[in-house]
Amino acid sequence: MPDNHYENSRLADVYDLDSPWSIDRDFYLSLAGDTKIKILDLGCGTGLLCNAYANQNHDVTGIDPSIAMLNVARTKPHGKDIEWIQSSAQTFHSDKLFDLIIMTGHAFQVLLNDDDILATFASMRKHLDSGGLIVFESRNPAINWAAQWNYEMVLETPECVVHESRRFIAMENDRMTFELLYQFPDETLISESELRFLSRNDIEQRLTACGLYADKIFGDWDGTSFNEKRSPEMIFLARANDL
Repeated sequence: MPDNHYENSRLADVYDLDSPWSIDRDFYLSLAGDTKIKILDLGCGTGLLCNAYANQNHDVTGIDPSIAMLNVARTKPHGKDIEWIQSSAQTFHSDKLFDLIIMTGHAFQVLLNDDDILATFASMRKHLDSGGLIVFESRNPAINWAAQWNYEMVLETPECVVHESRRFIAMENDRMTFELLYQFPDETLISESELRFLSRNDIEQRLTACGLYADKIFGDWDGTSFNEKRSPEMIFLARANDL
């Protein structure tokens, strides 16, 4: 089922307020370097990172299944310099090959079954240029995410104030369900979501099945090595096996 958090145009308009520029985007931006390269952002959302890459004169393609998110992305300062494509990561096809392919914002965890994961990794491999790099992250399932999941915040838009809250519902096996509640002055919108929490070994096995391997795995955005018991993140820097 479509996730209202991404599909609803009113929620897409306030997305950058509850997900502004952050340390993870600093990390991804630093991967591009100074020399112009071709970058593919799978699940680009509202295009914050794509815009930052384009600002550094990189050749950027942003894809997302949500037309509402892409409509916001096109309004960014460098929106006209970026190739925007409405597509899922699983079904994306281009004649281009990319030096850097990214999937940010824990979008990997939205892939709820193995078929979608394998199709996404296969698409990444297919579009990766020689010597290219694939980078994505997933939350470490060893961390008690349920205990720290809920929050409340206030979003101030030019038109109104929006009260947002996130509520943990359940963790069953490797699946978490939760809801986001957005209270506008004239309506309340609810988004129900589900995420999958795979282990490092589970993810590496699926990379291997698609001709990829994890060259490095960081445990946080400062570049520290992954610690299975303590690291909040699993940040995979993957390459093709035959390069």
